[in-house]
Amino acid sequence: MAYVDSSRERAPAGAPSEPISSLDERRMRAWIGKSLVVQGKVVSTEDLTINGRVEGTIELGDHSLTIGPGAAIQADLIAQKIFISGEVTGNILASSIVDLRATGSVDGDITTPRLVMADGATIRGKVDAKGGNGSTES
Repeated sequence: MAYVDSSRERAPAGAPSEPISSLDERRMRAWIGKSLVVQGKVVSTEDLTINGRVEGTIELGDHSLTIGPGAAIQADLIAQKIFISGEVTGNILASSIVDLRATGSVDGDITTPRLVMADGATIRGKVDAKGGNGSTES
């Protein structure tokens, strides 16, 4: 499912012209499905799951980003928490944690205070994983 800007929806004739926002208020996560290809900048103010393909940049601020096992990402990633089960080509900046699952791979630099890496996962690049107390995990 792709995010739909409800402000672009047209109201039926005679209906109030205010955008319908009840769907936006209930949704807790956004996602990009397997059949979608996004080129450009993705910015979200909620958690995002990607199972498709994204080329460009992905910025989530203080939210979580999940890269699914079939996803192919060619983008720089910025989020609070990043969970990777697919392929990422680009630099990663996470303010809390990067969790690289067994099927995940990263071709780029990772900067995060905490890195969790499962057996089978691969990283090709530099890792800067300095915790708040000066320890390094990898």
